Amino acid sequence: MSTPYSTSGAVPVSYDRGAQDTGLRIKGVETFCTPLIGFVRVTAEDGSAGWGQVSTYNSDLTCEILHRQVVPWALGRGMGALEAVIAEIPLREHKFPGTYLRRAMAGLDTAVWDWRGKQAGKPVAELLGGSAGEIRAYASSMRRDITPEAEAERMLRLRDQHGFDAFKVRVGAECGQDRDEWVGRTEAIIPAIRAAMGPEAALLVDGNSGFSPARAIEVGRMLEANGYEHFEEPCPYWDQEQTAEVTRALNIDVAGGEQDCDMQHWKRMIANQVVDIIQPDILYLGGMIRSMEVARMGHAAGLPCTPHAANLSLVTLFTMHLLRAVPNPGRYLEFSIEGDDYYPWQRDLFLTDPYQITAGKARVSDAPGWGIEINPEWLAKSTYKSSEAA
Repeated sequence: MSTPYSTSGAVPVSYDRGAQDTGLRIKGVETFCTPLIGFVRVTAEDGSAGWGQVSTYNSDLTCEILHRQVVPWALGRGMGALEAVIAEIPLREHKFPGTYLRRAMAGLDTAVWDWRGKQAGKPVAELLGGSAGEIRAYASSMRRDITPEAEAERMLRLRDQHGFDAFKVRVGAECGQDRDEWVGRTEAIIPAIRAAMGPEAALLVDGNSGFSPARAIEVGRMLEANGYEHFEEPCPYWDQEQTAEVTRALNIDVAGGEQDCDMQHWKRMIANQVVDIIQPDILYLGGMIRSMEVARMGHAAGLPCTPHAANLSLVTLFTMHLLRAVPNPGRYLEFSIEGDDYYPWQRDLFLTDPYQITAGKARVSDAPGWGIEINPEWLAKSTYKSSEAA
């Protein structure tokens, strides 16, 4: 028996170490972070290690939570006990049910999966029941500060350069309460992108919680008339009833779930068929284990899974492995087209670029674990912290 102590102030809880706690144990957890991104290295008692990542944005805060509220429950546990540890943490830290705890849990989870893959000599996708291989990707725009004409021009360049045949643009204003980014932009961009890309292109839009149900249905009718196939987060994501109203009214697939980190919320969303496509974000939700659970719940309800992956940190690579393993992969991988000019913090994160799009497809390699190495020069400039078992 062993009794870990949470530095959050929770009462220490005893647990019985089962068979999964045999084998190599977690000796240390290190973080390397900036306010925008945080990498995690988990080291076993023999010195072998794996790399993961907490969620982007306020990552310095998330890394602190990782050390205070996640690591105390993981140190000394077997690498094979990750599933038990990930299930226990929300119980031990029950007074902290929000997004930061889950974003921190994701760092531990993804680092252990990399370690497991390296030990087995297999990519994580294979450990999850899938395989290496290709995934069709859609070119995902993150921008609203762009005219319909300029957006169409860059989508055409991406089609010609990388073979994309699916594209997502933004409509409305983020959490805009029926306001547009500027008057008339939504009405203009929907037909403009269709006209530019032609009738064969698969087109998607993201509303980012921008509309009331009435306005979302109005926009959805425009999307249907222009042959779009995916309407993401049309209403405030925290109001499932509003989104369900839109889903029931439209023929176009309504997608959502990227923000949701609470499993009970996911259970209600899936049971009530609030959306047609589920979109967990691996790093918002708490890692691969919890994301696989959501995907399986969606599969049982007949809902495809197209995860949210909004930047080219490790989250897109994690998503690639997930899509090669889940029983209900959606039609596409979300692939951010914003480069270093828009997201300068993405620059020089890895020694080799894992994100090559050929003929509109990304590829999961058969390299062990995630198949990447973090750039040592980037690590040297980051803020470092370490927690180790006594």
